[in-house]
Amino acid sequence: MAGTVVWFRNDLRLDDQPAVAFAGAAGEPVVPVFCWHPEGAGRWAPGGAGRWWLDRSLRSLEASLAAVGSRLVIRAQDPAVALIEIAKATGATSIALGRRFEPWAVAEQERVEQACRAAGISTHVFLGSLMFDPAEIRTGSGVPYKVFSPFWRNCLAREVPAKPKSAPKALAAPASWPSGVTVDALGLKPRIAWDAGLAKTWTPGEAGGAKRAKVFLDGPIGGYAQGRDVPGQVGTSMLSPHLAWGEVSPRRLWHAVETRMEGKDKSFRMHADKFRAELGWREFGWHVLANFPRTAEDPLRPEFRNFPWQESARNLQAWQKGRTGYPLIDAGMRQLLHTGWMHNRVRMSVSSFLVKHLRQHWLHGADWFWDTLVDADLASNTLGWQWSAGCGADAAPYFRIFNPTLQGEKFDGDGAYVTHWVPELAKLPTDMVHRPWEMPMAAPAYPAPIVDHAQAREAALAALKACNAKAGPVE
Repeated sequence: MAGTVVWFRNDLRLDDQPAVAFAGAAGEPVVPVFCWHPEGAGRWAPGGAGRWWLDRSLRSLEASLAAVGSRLVIRAQDPAVALIEIAKATGATSIALGRRFEPWAVAEQERVEQACRAAGISTHVFLGSLMFDPAEIRTGSGVPYKVFSPFWRNCLAREVPAKPKSAPKALAAPASWPSGVTVDALGLKPRIAWDAGLAKTWTPGEAGGAKRAKVFLDGPIGGYAQGRDVPGQVGTSMLSPHLAWGEVSPRRLWHAVETRMEGKDKSFRMHADKFRAELGWREFGWHVLANFPRTAEDPLRPEFRNFPWQESARNLQAWQKGRTGYPLIDAGMRQLLHTGWMHNRVRMSVSSFLVKHLRQHWLHGADWFWDTLVDADLASNTLGWQWSAGCGADAAPYFRIFNPTLQGEKFDGDGAYVTHWVPELAKLPTDMVHRPWEMPMAAPAYPAPIVDHAQAREAALAALKACNAKAGPVE
């Protein structure tokens, strides 16, 4: 019996899922498969928060498939082995999949395609996680971009992303289903009870993503350009984890925004375009990683290999636990530990603090975010940390050192964000919330700053000077 195995990777949805649409269009049996093989990802296997999300997202996908007369076959096995076994067991003659761009995932796909060729099984690869192919976007001289603005202008000058395709109403089943394991057997649930805040904050899965998108498009998008910078209010989409796990199609979002813009005034369109530009930053992150795969662990600017980072387990732990003595930094890190997410404006501050005030290697931050963020994807994580460290694409110069106190006063002027996540500061006057060391007796449970801003800034600039003195050729 002919048919198609659909290999779900980071595209855990049925709506606008190109591999599913291709397989279902023929009317032949469709065998949906998910392979859990974290060994293949090495350092970048899903972290604790990611595993929590994946556990629930897979259950959501199982329910969605059951509703269209299908099921999800789960294997805790190398996909290069599992997919061939399943195709042979069901008589499927092809495998459909979505492209991924992490270095390990590219190698994984190559192994699968090689195994398929040896077995006489055809493969069909689709771009479902992005709107623009990283291999096609090039500068006038034919090289990949390292700066966002010209990259995004190039994207916008191209054809509008194709309109999304709706989820199938039914999928034909094979004559018999191959063996698999349950979601529980994957052991994705946290070993310790740290996930209560995650469960309260999120509803993983395609339905949860669609609901989150509707809430955003019905409200915050109308003030997004300003609202996205205020951590004390709901001004962002909070769609990042749904995009990271492929529960929401970026094309679906693009066209949903386009529909909302119809008949709206210039102000609304400006806010909506700002949101679409943020989708563009996500595309840019994948463009950079796909074209410079070494940047997952190596700075794009190689002269930063010589940067004199300093190791301090004590300072790193204080940062991780939200005990630095700087309210905005600590609020962000505590929000992360409780919800698996952090406001973007605060992410910039906490990352700058780690790599500049504490001069910890940016990979320490990347590893911590990888383990604690529900929206961790390798491209955005790498782009963000190398941006903060001044060593990546379109990065902020290392000498641009955020003052965490002024950042708090500027973007959290009423202290709403800080006092929510650092309640021991709630009784301080508003003008003291971001500088509690000036009233230490009013917040005795809160730590003193672990570094002095002025001294840390001078030390960071001195380190940059030393790095530049050793700099080699720049790519």
